[in-house]
Amino acid sequence: MADIQGTYDRLFIAVPNALAAMLDAGDAGDAGDAGDAGDAGDAGGSVAVFVDGEPVVDVWGGFADAGRTVPWERDTIVNVWSVTKTMTALCALVLIDRGELDPDAPVARYWPEFAAEGKEKVLVRHLLSHTAGLPDWDGPVDELYDWPAATSRLAARTTRWEPGTAAGYHSLTQGFLVGEVVRRVTGRSVGDFLAAEVTGPLGADFHIGLAPEHDHRVAPAIPPTGKDEDYSASAPGNPTGSEAGNGVRVRDGNSTAWRRAQIPAASGYGNARSVALAQSALACGGEVGGVRLLSRAGCDRAWEEHFDGDDRVLGMPMRWGLGYGLFGTAYGWGGWGGSLMMLEPDSRMVVAYVTNQMREPAEDTRGMEIVTAAYEGLQGLRR
Repeated sequence: MADIQGTYDRLFIAVPNALAAMLDAGDAGDAGDAGDAGDAGDAGGSVAVFVDGEPVVDVWGGFADAGRTVPWERDTIVNVWSVTKTMTALCALVLIDRGELDPDAPVARYWPEFAAEGKEKVLVRHLLSHTAGLPDWDGPVDELYDWPAATSRLAARTTRWEPGTAAGYHSLTQGFLVGEVVRRVTGRSVGDFLAAEVTGPLGADFHIGLAPEHDHRVAPAIPPTGKDEDYSASAPGNPTGSEAGNGVRVRDGNSTAWRRAQIPAASGYGNARSVALAQSALACGGEVGGVRLLSRAGCDRAWEEHFDGDDRVLGMPMRWGLGYGLFGTAYGWGGWGGSLMMLEPDSRMVVAYVTNQMREPAEDTRGMEIVTAAYEGLQGLRR
């Protein structure tokens, strides 16, 4: 059995056991450029389950590198890819709850240049619910690292459909769209706002725009079996697109430029503990650890359904709230490579799983296995 570190309530023993099984026998990446080291299971990862704002599981294990020489530590962090969207959404929800941002207002109220090419009717809620009609990133990868260039490109675009009438997963563009609105309202970048108003007060170790002093803690992404760092993935309904963005490869995500940039849909760095802690504010009526981020009504706003139907990019039925996918009574989202955050407000529970070991999206069930294991523990806890 893999050596699992950390703590957990015995009722939730299925969770660390699930992580151990993945590390022992997962469909391992073949280490890509690192040779054939470590072909028995996943390289590394961490899992956290918070109930009532408190950790009932906080565990980690495996290795932070493809060569399996660097142990995954308590403070190891990893790019969680699109799980970052849930942090960006949380920033927007805080501003909405404070009355500083109106979800039903035109985006152009806050960002006048955005009205170009007939986008006057795009509303803030359209950005958060993937219904704005701007799902495609059509610029070079290098432009993702240049905030003014990226946002100017999007402001000059026309929509692919009438806003609000259809949904198409905005894999990269949502972060810049919501992030620029946040910047126009607050005068601060998403990463700065998140640090000052959310993660800082909570003590959550999550970053959008990673400072150099944290580089030594990063576990680089490891491509799936048989793939190297030129690997990129496409959403089922959009072969030319990618969950990580058009043309974005693993080597881009592992670059220093990616870490430093603020790409609020895909470049967040943290561990399972930090993701679960921050999102517990929503699960617990807006307050966690004595820090109130939102009102109860502000939390409920996140679950309001804004779209129910076939997502044009993902190629499958989806329900979208304000920044979160809706799945029955649970809400959350996952990231390219396997990381996942799922929130169950009725049970005041958040489950987070992060990993450096990528798998092909169509074959990856690890996050849901962790969620299922967490529900087993919850049933015992509520008896």
